[in-house]
Amino acid sequence: MTPIILDCDPGHDDAIAILLAAGDPAAELLAITTVGGNQTLEKTTLNALRVCTIAGITDVPVAAGCPRPLTRPLRIADDVHGESGLDGPTFGDPSVRVSGEHAVELMHRILTTHPEPVTLVPTGPLTNIALLLTRYPEDAERIREVVLMGGSTERGNVTPYAEANVYVDPEAAAIVFAAEVPVTMCGLNVTHHALVTPEVVARFEGLAGALGRTCVELMTFFGSTYRRLFGFEAPPLHDPVAVARVLDPALVRCVDAHVAVELHGELTRGATVVDLHGYLGEPPNAKVAMTLDADPFWDRVLAAVSRLG
Repeated sequence: MTPIILDCDPGHDDAIAILLAAGDPAAELLAITTVGGNQTLEKTTLNALRVCTIAGITDVPVAAGCPRPLTRPLRIADDVHGESGLDGPTFGDPSVRVSGEHAVELMHRILTTHPEPVTLVPTGPLTNIALLLTRYPEDAERIREVVLMGGSTERGNVTPYAEANVYVDPEAAAIVFAAEVPVTMCGLNVTHHALVTPEVVARFEGLAGALGRTCVELMTFFGSTYRRLFGFEAPPLHDPVAVARVLDPALVRCVDAHVAVELHGELTRGATVVDLHGYLGEPPNAKVAMTLDADPFWDRVLAAVSRLG
């Protein structure tokens, strides 16, 4: 099993990423940490607790982290994820409680006490990870790798060239890509192949229990906003792709490349500049995801949800 910490901002796709990380036997989910991103930190943390409650994830600590980016105001995605950040299902009060420990301190404690290096899987803005690496630079040697959902080799989804997670806190992203840790980037160019088609929804409908029904309600709402905003017939489920890359690297093929983050461009701030052809003459600093084996990816997601019940 691969020990992981999932750093997220639930969010519909983050919710499924939590279920995949908790329900797949190849992962040892050590903690769930939250960050301001798709919604405010208060709401993303509540949503993580809601997902853990309905999935029976009671033995994994949940800790809240940074409420806003390092230097900029927070930009939320309520147009995609709704007022709650997890619109669609009706959730009761969560029975899982949030830790009193700050997310960065929890990550630091786990990294320094776990018997083997830990993989960090951030699926929201990289604020918590950047703060960890700057506050505790010695922790870098205890990180096996950072496998993130964010960026793109192509176009963006909040501006023509910027993907949402990187756009929200580009300074944090720049710190992570410049750090002395292995980084894998799962961007829009690959997550747009993880489409929640009607056939996928039907497979969720075929699962027994409340969790499968909740997933259907999540995907139905998520699909409606993607159709309205982007014209997608089936929404892309971004965040679980990063988890899947950790569970089975063969599912997500990567290439080595240098990735820089644009911090100052008038029209391109937050863009990931992925140098696939070596134009900049810089050594690779990341593995960049290029293809997804979609069918076994969905098999893995459905199996994890089924195990959690």
